[in-house]
Amino acid sequence: MSTLLFMIAFCAGAAISCQAAINGQLAGAIGHNTIAAALFSFLSGSVLLAVIAIGRGGLLPSLAALPAQPWWRLTGGLLGAGAIFCTVMLAPRIGLGALLALVIAGQLLSSLAIDHFGLLGVAVRQVSWLKMTGAAVMLGGVLLTLFSDRLTAA
Repeated sequence: MSTLLFMIAFCAGAAISCQAAINGQLAGAIGHNTIAAALFSFLSGSVLLAVIAIGRGGLLPSLAALPAQPWWRLTGGLLGAGAIFCTVMLAPRIGLGALLALVIAGQLLSSLAIDHFGLLGVAVRQVSWLKMTGAAVMLGGVLLTLFSDRLTAA
């Protein structure tokens, strides 16, 4: 695997953390309206993507192919909007560290299942015992992130 691709993925993760913090602050500044903050987040992102898509070309044929797609392939935006709404709502309530630890745990477990079983049309990538061990270590880190205050207080 390319080191550059790993670095880009790492930066995407950092961007998600920043996005959650920024959107949470935006929601607080506009009357704690998490829906409006999530809407602005998606709207501004959609404008940027529209500019890039138009500049890249080939947008109309791609859009014309959408009606022929199975319904479940069109739910990505709904899932993304729900995820962004949840981060905007939860970040100020449970803290950014706890929120993203749980988000990472959810992403890790679901992605391993999706890869292993080839769900949602992705290529099957068998989950080995070594990958499961890595996931267990990461989940242990999530638990330490969530409950370290209780452990140190005890």
